Amino acid sequence: MSTVDIVLAGARGHGRWHLDNIRRLQDKGIVRLAGICELTPLAADEIPDGLGTPEQSADFGALLDSTGARIAVICTPIPTHTDLALHAAARGVHMLLEKPPAPSYAEFRRMADGVAAAGVACQIGFQSLGSHAVPAIREMIAEGAVGDIVGIGGAGAWARPESYYRRAPWAGKRRLNGVDVVDGVLTNPLAHAVATGLALNGSVRAEDVTGVELELLRANAIESDDTSCVRVTTAQGRQVTVAATLCAEEPGEPYVLIHGTRGRITFWYKQDRVLLQRADHGPEEYEYGRTDLLQNLVDHLTDGDDLLVVPDATGAFMKVVEAIRLAPDPTPLPDTAWRLLPEEERRVVPGIDALVAAAADTLALYSELGAGWAPPREVST
Repeated sequence: MSTVDIVLAGARGHGRWHLDNIRRLQDKGIVRLAGICELTPLAADEIPDGLGTPEQSADFGALLDSTGARIAVICTPIPTHTDLALHAAARGVHMLLEKPPAPSYAEFRRMADGVAAAGVACQIGFQSLGSHAVPAIREMIAEGAVGDIVGIGGAGAWARPESYYRRAPWAGKRRLNGVDVVDGVLTNPLAHAVATGLALNGSVRAEDVTGVELELLRANAIESDDTSCVRVTTAQGRQVTVAATLCAEEPGEPYVLIHGTRGRITFWYKQDRVLLQRADHGPEEYEYGRTDLLQNLVDHLTDGDDLLVVPDATGAFMKVVEAIRLAPDPTPLPDTAWRLLPEEERRVVPGIDALVAAAADTLALYSELGAGWAPPREVST
């Protein structure tokens, strides 16, 4: 098998994870890091050992041309995704595009349609959808392990310091210089909870979303939301409700919860761990492997393997992003609803951990669970 040359656009921040992953695949002889696109070149000590001295340039198109790379990994600010993807597509370069794929549905369609017209492969970076737990859960559902599915919940209680929102000019923004960013808790850090919940409901395409209810709030001094919930009505006749915060008291593992008439399935998607609880059975716990999305893209190009996360399989998620983009700006939580942990330099919303779990458990929104600080919900269809 020939080695596939790769250019990485965006090698700092989350891009460091991609550097390590590329090194892992390079050690196996699967890929070679041919180039790094950054506005400021990486110093030698920023490049993991074993990756050599890849060519560096701030000009993405020129770097693709000079390296002849076959794949681009695009891990850049959200508003740049569409243009960079189309630059790669115009050169016949296949890509792994980080989530969220775009800040608006119009930009998503421009990207997806342009990539399709160019005939290149595009994988969207929802790593949780590479988990072998996903097909296993689908099989459990199909076999009726928990009876008929009545709805799906999702919960994410994470913590981020105030510095998280100072790490980049676009962090925590809804717009920047008149351009959509939509960097909120549901669209970026806990986007996997939304996308995975929709996928397990069988609602992946844009037309599968028939309605969106939102409660967008913020404890931090930012434009976007850090404590929010969404309830998606789907063409499949079931609701998907996801509650998320970056202001948790005790941060925990995010999960998706499948509610059945005779049991439930809990999927901790970062751990590839599944708990099956059903009538007349003891609890059963399983751990699964995971297919790396970059390796899947390489295998698609070299061996014809099916791509795991094509753009159109994220259309339903993008409908949620669009509803959040069009919603009124998030409501600031009253000063009495949050407190600062000085030693961790982060804001905490007391009681939010239990509310997030209750939302996933009952498919209810914060306001319906009695959170006095939650405003009337915004409904989008």
